[in-house]
Amino acid sequence: MKKIRIQCALLTALSFLMGLSQFIIVGILNNLSNSFHTSIDHVGVLVTLFAIVYAIMTPIINLSVGHAPLYKVLIILFSIFAIGNMLTAVANNFNILLLSRLLTALASGPSMSIAITLAAAITPPQKRSWIVSWVFSGFSIASVFGVPIGTWISDNLNWRFLFWIIFILSIILIAILYRLLPHNLRQKKGHGFLRQLAIFKNTHIILGILIPIFNFSAVYIVYTYLKPLLINKLGFSTNNVITILFLYGLCGLISNQISGHINNRKWTKTLVSFLSVQAGSLFILFLTSNFKWLSLIAILFMALTMSVQNSPVELYYMEIAEQKYPQSLVLTSSFDSIFSNVGVAIGSAAGGYTVNTLGLGYLGLIGGIFSVLAISVLLILNKVYFQ
Repeated sequence: MKKIRIQCALLTALSFLMGLSQFIIVGILNNLSNSFHTSIDHVGVLVTLFAIVYAIMTPIINLSVGHAPLYKVLIILFSIFAIGNMLTAVANNFNILLLSRLLTALASGPSMSIAITLAAAITPPQKRSWIVSWVFSGFSIASVFGVPIGTWISDNLNWRFLFWIIFILSIILIAILYRLLPHNLRQKKGHGFLRQLAIFKNTHIILGILIPIFNFSAVYIVYTYLKPLLINKLGFSTNNVITILFLYGLCGLISNQISGHINNRKWTKTLVSFLSVQAGSLFILFLTSNFKWLSLIAILFMALTMSVQNSPVELYYMEIAEQKYPQSLVLTSSFDSIFSNVGVAIGSAAGGYTVNTLGLGYLGLIGGIFSVLAISVLLILNKVYFQ
């Protein structure tokens, strides 16, 4: 059991570095804008395109895994991730920066899904939900500690240091993963692309993937532009923003830990309650956008709900796959990551459009509409699947 804990800790560290690389863009949006002499909404495109590549390439790469040892696939992909972050660190123009982020996105999605598959495979069934939630929590830990610390480094030193640090830590982690991950785990043989894609014929899967899409659309409409919202609209200082990013990440971590305890058959009703809080907080953010402290409270309540769906929705997908589509297990393990990033792409794009056309003060209103859509899907799913 001790070895399993060490392996899961390593997989959590892997997700931490991937989360740090992905989320830190939000904390350094203003700095990148200044470095590359472009507008904030133009830099925001990095978030949108990262999420699009993540969502598109993850299933394609996962479908190509075949019978290869999963640890080898993970090592190769995470090496590409490391190279992508090194390129970000040395980028001398916006096009190279964009290319480096797309390379990082290409590796991040399938790395995460294989990490989830490995964690689920090496863990006893009764602890699977808890362990999966901890692997996911690497992203939340990155948000708690990595993003505010990274933002401070960017504001006071240089944003390029962040990506050199990620690169060096990734290389160290690759060496440890090679030695300690199980070498005998593989996906089952004999499952071609079309057979693996058969899972998308399942109505319950189609409904299920809409939940992370709408949930993360709602959150990322605000989160992508959180730093300019806090500074330019709500009037917080740069030092206050670093503290707020820490609090936001802490709320996200709590959200992820709540997720690990939602594993009963009535998880849809539980999620409806949390997403109702999310919708309410986003609408309150819109209505109180001229009251900085009320708006801040609303933002933190939104953060408390952002990751609650992770574990129950992922296990819901995998339960259906294990029962009806065992050939699609690795592909299915990536569904939450894939479709969360579809939501990130939609949310960041919608946020950029909102900032350009309506202003920062309307982000909460548009985000709240997406939360309501997520709640509607959950109510439908509860009726057709659990009744």
